[in-house]
Amino acid sequence: MTDANAQPLYDTFARADLRFERGNGVWLTTESGENYLDFAAGIAVNLLGHSHPHLVEALKAQAEKLWHLSNLYEIPGQTRLGQRLVDNTFADKVFFANSGAEALECAIKTARRYHYVNGNPERFHIITFEGAFHGRTLATIAAGGQAKYLEGFGPKVEGFDQVPFGDEKALKAAIGPQTAAILIEPIQGEGGVRPVPDADLRALRKLCDDEGILLILDEVQSGMGRTGKLFAHEWSGIKPDIMAVAKGIGGGFPLGACLATAEAAKGMTAGVHGTTYGGNPLAMAVGNAVLDIVLADGFLDHVQQMALLIKQGLASISDRYPDVISEVRGRGLLVGLKAVVPNTTLVQALRDEHLLTVGAGDNVIRLLPPLIVSEEEMREALSKIEAAAARLAPASRQKIA
Repeated sequence: MTDANAQPLYDTFARADLRFERGNGVWLTTESGENYLDFAAGIAVNLLGHSHPHLVEALKAQAEKLWHLSNLYEIPGQTRLGQRLVDNTFADKVFFANSGAEALECAIKTARRYHYVNGNPERFHIITFEGAFHGRTLATIAAGGQAKYLEGFGPKVEGFDQVPFGDEKALKAAIGPQTAAILIEPIQGEGGVRPVPDADLRALRKLCDDEGILLILDEVQSGMGRTGKLFAHEWSGIKPDIMAVAKGIGGGFPLGACLATAEAAKGMTAGVHGTTYGGNPLAMAVGNAVLDIVLADGFLDHVQQMALLIKQGLASISDRYPDVISEVRGRGLLVGLKAVVPNTTLVQALRDEHLLTVGAGDNVIRLLPPLIVSEEEMREALSKIEAAAARLAPASRQKIA
């Protein structure tokens, strides 16, 4: 018999006691009418904020035509979105999925299949980095390598060799005759908003070229304009062989994509991979609408301007409240605050100021505002952060190690 007080949902989320009824731009409104400034953005998903009119109209128009077909047939929206991604990135080929984890699964399979069709089936190992987060499937938790996500799910999927973040010597030592690829986030989001220096990304590209292995980038969180360029790796001037994209690409609609060069994707022939929902007409309509905005003249310039504003403001706050915030990290509008107090305490203090943020590893909180945030809204967020820091400053005795 079911407990009358039991909740019907899995107990896998520690949810805040907040129920939002609607959203507009960077704001969310609760059922009781309270307004919150949303600098969580669905964990970097709501790229253009809530209820963006262009996205709403695109979804409504498509919903009146076709929702789902499956990939048994041609879907024109896929061809259009795929071509636009190819035209604006390193890639020649695109596979559409529904999430970041699925995009990473496709990237992993693409890399392994590449070596298989080249006559090297033993090359299936992928090197990853401590602190990484690549998803929640059995393969992607193995890639991420974090014990808290692996515990209790049986044997770890083999073929992932993890090295310390930023340890060049360990990385080179890990490369062997079974190595297929290196997988890395240009900025570790879940791991504490830790950017990979541009010089290190360039070194990774050269290392992969020298060793005949593929470079896979996980730009699920850092992509789609969040750093001020369409993709974060562009700041370094390199090009990957394979890239996983999701979150912001759908602006809130479930959408992921795996991008690859024609060479890297040559093993992904008919029947070797598939998806039922991936690339459905609804997702393609919204994805194309997102690109309409992000690729428009001046949009990425605005992101860079807002990034400069928040960086300057946060530097001032951390200088004045060093017993609350010890470091400002990140790039563009993927910002991390290294907390001195427990990061959960800082998240709650900001929530009390009606500012929503997201926790991360290394005692960091993430600020992930929609990219449409205005200067006025950014200044209001900074004011809320300062108010929270001022309230927490006397409690700095509760520092964590």
